[in-house]
This record gives sequence, C-alpha cells and structure tokens, in this order.
Amino acid sequence: MTENNKSNKTGQKSGRCADVSGLPGSLNRRNFMTGVSVLGASTVYSTTAFAESPLDLVLKSRKRGNWNDQFDSRRSDGALASTSVPVFSPLTLTYIESALIEYRNIIANGGWPVVPANKKLQLGAVSKSVSIMRQRLKITGDLPADASDSDVYDSWVEGAVRRFQARHGLPADGVMGRYSFAAMNIPASVRLGQLETNLIRLRSMSGFLGNRYVMVNIPAAQIEAVEYGQVALRHTAVVGKIDRQTPILNSKIHEIILNPYWTSPKSIIRKDIIPVMRKDPTYLTRNKIRIFNDKTGEEIPPETIDWNTEDAVKFRFRQDPGKINAMASTKINFENPHAVYMHDTPQKSLFGQITRFISSGCVRVQNVRDLVTWILRDTPEWSRKRIEDTISTGESMPVAVAEPVPVYFTYITAWSTKEGITQFRNDIYRRDGVEELALH
Repeated sequence: MTENNKSNKTGQKSGRCADVSGLPGSLNRRNFMTGVSVLGASTVYSTTAFAESPLDLVLKSRKRGNWNDQFDSRRSDGALASTSVPVFSPLTLTYIESALIEYRNIIANGGWPVVPANKKLQLGAVSKSVSIMRQRLKITGDLPADASDSDVYDSWVEGAVRRFQARHGLPADGVMGRYSFAAMNIPASVRLGQLETNLIRLRSMSGFLGNRYVMVNIPAAQIEAVEYGQVALRHTAVVGKIDRQTPILNSKIHEIILNPYWTSPKSIIRKDIIPVMRKDPTYLTRNKIRIFNDKTGEEIPPETIDWNTEDAVKFRFRQDPGKINAMASTKINFENPHAVYMHDTPQKSLFGQITRFISSGCVRVQNVRDLVTWILRDTPEWSRKRIEDTISTGESMPVAVAEPVPVYFTYITAWSTKEGITQFRNDIYRRDGVEELALH
C-alpha cells in the first residue's frame, strides 16, 4: 500500500522502515574496519655539483629495489579523484565496454595470481606475499608495470593498495586485511561476469531520466543528485540489511517533511519493540514513542499493555519529532508500493562504517539537508535558511516539492566513470548470481 503522510489528530503515518535508535538489530551489526593506515614518507636532499648527495647514495644502494618506487607513493590519488560523471551516463557504458575488453585479455593471459592471505600486510612489511601482490596489482593497473618485484611493502605498493581499495569500496588505508584480500582474490573470470551483468543493468537505464534526478545505488550505499548530466551532489547512504532489503524502484520525490513523526509498522512492533519492552519497560517513554488506539484516537499508557502477548500490534506506535526521532530532522517522500522513503538519522556514526546495510529497507542520507536544499531549489520561499529555521522549531512541517524530482533506487555492483578506473562492490543481496561476490 502506498504510504500516506497526511497529518491527522495523532500525527503522520509512516512506512515499513523502523530505524529507531536502540532497537535490537539496528546497531548490533558487524563493523568491518580492517585497520588504520600507516603513512610512508621519504626525505629528498639537495644535490651539489661537487659532492655526492644522500639521494645519489640511496639510488646506488644494493637495496635500491626496496626504495626506487617510494618517491611516487601518491600516484593513485589523481586517478581516483571525484568525477562529475554519473553512474547513469553514456560515458559509463563506454568505459565499462572498454573494461570488458581489458578483463577478457587478462583471462586470455592466465588471469591473476592468488595472494596468500595468511597475515595482515602494511607499510614496512617484508614477505614473499608482497611480490605476488605486486604482480596482481600490475595486472589491473593499480601498480605500474615497470615497478620492481621486491618483497618489501614500500610506499608505492601502499599507494597501489589504496587505489585498489578505493575501487572496491573499502577504506583506502593501504593496509591489507581480511576484506582487502577477499576482494583481491576474486578470480578475473568472476569479475568479467560481474561487468557483463551490470552492463545489461546500465543499458536498461540509458534513456532520458530527467534534467534533475536522484539515484540511490544500493550495493555501493551511495547517492547521486544529478543535474543536466553532471553530478551535483554525492551522499553516503545506509541501506537495507539482507533480510529487510531496500527495493529497486522508480518514482518522483513529491514531499519533504521537516521534523517528521515516525510511526512504527506492525512488523517492527512485533519483532523489535515488544521484545525490548519485556526487558526494559521504560524504553517507549525514554524514546518519546507514544501508543494510540486508531479507532478512538485515545493515547494508551504503556503499562496497561500485556507485553508477554502480541496485543500491542493492534495499536499505533508514534514517535514525536526531535533529535532522537528515527528520522531525525528530515523525511523525503515519494510514491511507491514498498512504503519506503529516504531520511535523516540520529546515528551519524553509521555513515563511517565499511558496510552500511543495516536499515529496515529505507535509505538514510548523510548530510541530508544539503540534498533537501537541492530538491527544494525550485520550490518558492524554501531557502536553506528557512529549512534550518523550521527544523530548529521542532514542529513538524510537510513541504510539497514544486517540481517533483525523479528518484531511482538501483542495483549496480560494477561500473566505470573514468577511463581505466573500474569500480566493484559486494553483491550484498546476491543478485549477481555468484557466491564469491556476496558479502563475507
């Protein structure tokens, strides 16, 4: 049923998304951080015409193979700089077709070696695994073909690993941990199949999408606001977990609600709220969630409900606007049969996690007020200042979007928006059909 967001005596109805702070299942998820970066540095001394400089001595050293790549450790930064090319761009199709040729050639030449994942590797490490990893990184262009084959994890290798990690949606810390090894050791043939699958998906979205539109790429947990073929804004997102997936859909954003009410769907009452109330009877009061009888409009005290049964499912649970509201300051509405929406969140730290598949199907947006300002640009009298002023009042305010903005929830796990820079993401919902590509 399409979500109805009109105000009534007891507030606004919400969709199936829960995302209330503190509910079990919302926060108790794996944090996949694999390590912190250790930055290399080199010191270059000046030379004179009459004396051999320290740099000359280094270059003549027998161990030059351990040093000669170090002075270009940041080569990858420019190659992975942010681009204004959207994922849904004709250029993306061109680049991914080039990537298909590249990966077919890689397979014809024997693919790439498996890098032993027997220990964490980082700057300064010396291991035979490093020389194997150098070969692997050269094949995909993350490390230049003329780099040495040393066993030393020098700063050039670190730069190549950062580039690889960035292309695979991992923290670019230059440290080889469990998830970097897993991404690196997926066979070339599997990556080729992933490219072919996503080329079909991208072609299906190659028509006119609107002069202005919002695209949510679910497996990348990323949002693009696109204007006349250029990315105007990018936002990190939190999307649905595996058992409560964010759906693929096309719609139009027609309404913004500032300081929204949140109303719990029955599934969340049953699966999350009732079990919490059995352990902590103060939970609803502390989180400003009130219970209403829909037939009479009467508010029901939590202590009058038998929480050892499922009687609570008969009632409506509504959370008041405020900083601890599940949607925090903002809700972005669009018609859809899944009753999902985009929104703010009081749990800002979630945007820093490696895997952001923890919502109940809706999409949480980092820096959501920037996106809302962009959406309401053509809506008279709704400047950024008025948006902020309205939020500061704490009063719920629905705002109709004067020019509804198309929104697309899509599922793209492989793409390229720059020549030679192919991006891959985990197949979190297992839609690519290959187990190796799923989240481990």
